[in-house]
Amino acid sequence: MYGYAGKILRVNLTTKSISSIPTSDYEQWGGGHGIGSAIFFDLVKDKTIGAFDPANVVTIMTSPLSGTMAPGCSSRTEVQGIGAQPYPVEWFTRSGFGGRFSSMLKFAGWDGIAIEGAAAAPVWIDIRDGEVTIRDCKDLSLWGKDAWACQDTICDYIAGSGSYDTWVSPDSASDARSTQRPAVLTIGPAGENLSRMAVLQHGASNTSGQGGFGAVWGSKKLKAISVMGTGSITVSDPTALFKARLEQVAQYAYDFDNPKDPGAPNLFQSPPGQGTTWESFPQFKHSSGQRPQACVGCHSGCRRRYESGLGNEATCSETTFYLSAKSAEILHQSTDLLNKYGINCLEAYGCYTYMRKLNKEGILGPGKEIDCPLNFADIGSLEFIDQFLKMVAYRNDGLGNEHECGNIIAEGSVRAAEKWGRLEEDLKTGKLEYPYWGFYFHYDPRIQVDWGYGTILGDRDINEHDFMRLYVFLNEKFYAGTKQLSPEEVVNIVTDKMVPFQDDRLMLDLSTDNMYSEHMAKLVSWHRYYTRFWKQSMLLCDNRWPDFINSCAPDMIGSTGTAEPLFFNIVTGKNFTFLDGIELGRKIWNLDHAIWTLQGRHRDMVQYADYIYDIPAGRTDKTFYVRKEGSWNASGIEPRIVERQKFEEFKTLFYKMQGWDTATGYPSRATLESLALGYVADELEKNNRLGQG
Repeated sequence: MYGYAGKILRVNLTTKSISSIPTSDYEQWGGGHGIGSAIFFDLVKDKTIGAFDPANVVTIMTSPLSGTMAPGCSSRTEVQGIGAQPYPVEWFTRSGFGGRFSSMLKFAGWDGIAIEGAAAAPVWIDIRDGEVTIRDCKDLSLWGKDAWACQDTICDYIAGSGSYDTWVSPDSASDARSTQRPAVLTIGPAGENLSRMAVLQHGASNTSGQGGFGAVWGSKKLKAISVMGTGSITVSDPTALFKARLEQVAQYAYDFDNPKDPGAPNLFQSPPGQGTTWESFPQFKHSSGQRPQACVGCHSGCRRRYESGLGNEATCSETTFYLSAKSAEILHQSTDLLNKYGINCLEAYGCYTYMRKLNKEGILGPGKEIDCPLNFADIGSLEFIDQFLKMVAYRNDGLGNEHECGNIIAEGSVRAAEKWGRLEEDLKTGKLEYPYWGFYFHYDPRIQVDWGYGTILGDRDINEHDFMRLYVFLNEKFYAGTKQLSPEEVVNIVTDKMVPFQDDRLMLDLSTDNMYSEHMAKLVSWHRYYTRFWKQSMLLCDNRWPDFINSCAPDMIGSTGTAEPLFFNIVTGKNFTFLDGIELGRKIWNLDHAIWTLQGRHRDMVQYADYIYDIPAGRTDKTFYVRKEGSWNASGIEPRIVERQKFEEFKTLFYKMQGWDTATGYPSRATLESLALGYVADELEKNNRLGQG
């Protein structure tokens, strides 16, 4: 089993038993998400349990590419289980994070971890190569520490506080040594207090954000998992892997000596440090020195570390969730507070924004209809945002005193609105910008319909930027100074890679006329399959893959379609095609959908919030590809809604394409058996959830 460690750690916190699962039992699923879904299906007998039920199994999985030299593929970790964040059902869901945890887990000899049960008192899991110990938190006073302090304490306990140029032996009885320090995944106070905004935190700013898994760990009384490995990973052809990495980086990655576009977005060829959103706002730029920082094995590095030490390694939304800050220093400090308390930045922003709207209307505030201790006149200060985040993390007034408002908003905006009796009204008006499944909007489903469809037909905001970057950035103006591509050239290059639908150019047409078509159903299907396997099972970084269009390549054609299977095959020794990955992604997508069906999913539940149907989104000048009068154009989108009846027709079309029952959305036996999932069909039938067809 080249690329695999060969075993998966199984920990039962209730019984404190430690065992292992042979990876070979699940190798057919590839790794990451595929293996995680399969293990969850086998170990969780009752799929209707809630997120905080001890029987909920949380899987933490690597891939065969983890810890190898495959560029943009070696650092990601996939987390799955029943999440605390989704609404109205706590769906089986996923999240992921970068850094070095997955690599260290592989070096310790493990392909993943399955966590069952719940401890009677707070514990942490100490993994040192093949030795695994469940330790009480009280010995190191871990419970109650913030996410950064917890990691520091565990690292000092295992490796000492010496400098990184010293050797460390994780086990005094072993001769194995390393200059590395443990990789620690932990929860902060938000997770300990079961805030549904709670994340799993690794390093300064690598977080498993969406899904509320920090709260799930809190319910299990699991504070942290530390892993230190001194082993290695055996790959099928090390020489070929080394050569393939060098060729991939030379042909497709950013060239410092001959930069094609210094302002490129986060794509395979982008320069280091492009993920820090606050750099787009001159008033919030760091004034101190800075240098790039990358996850293990990355050829680029979208993160930064700063001379000031503020906001280190933070990227994207977490860097701008408090744009009301009065200074750059306050904004950077607020980012650090998010990470220390272990809070999901998108949900925190959505909640803060919603509460601010209610305050402006005189509904929420001290002594108001919704009594809230926050002084909104102090917005912009560090004290204000710190109090808000403490309310979320500690379920109190943010000052150490009990308060109902903190307890309510820790449940997340949608559940808070329900508690306040405002849910139906505020979802109708759009005051509460949560279009689906209890998640704050990321990209508007009325505009970027493929993002919206992928989310509403799944379990969470997809956060998969494959086509978003294409729409927003890859137009004929983007490559000014290099070769310019026409919209038609972009469409042809991209769809040529989208097997088995490669002949359908209209998949990329986001015009209103094409919103509900079979072409759009193919786009959504391909995206579900590609991401389920290549991104979430092989764990290719969302910031680097897919490589559709590449300004560093002489013909502007990126490496997607050839690079993914190339690295997989070199590492594993298999003969696997890009289409094989798409087909395995389809199988994983069907297994996930079967789990949601067992949880109670019916097509009637698959609905956007009312405002998505009734209130047109504003015009967007971001570039989308539309085909008009026989030619392709890159243009903005006029105000529009999602039409209810046409969306119902689209669901029918999509379900038919998947081979599911169009009346219920349930998977059919014929489809599942064609994917070697007959045992899944049996469980659906036993629970009266098997569809016709």
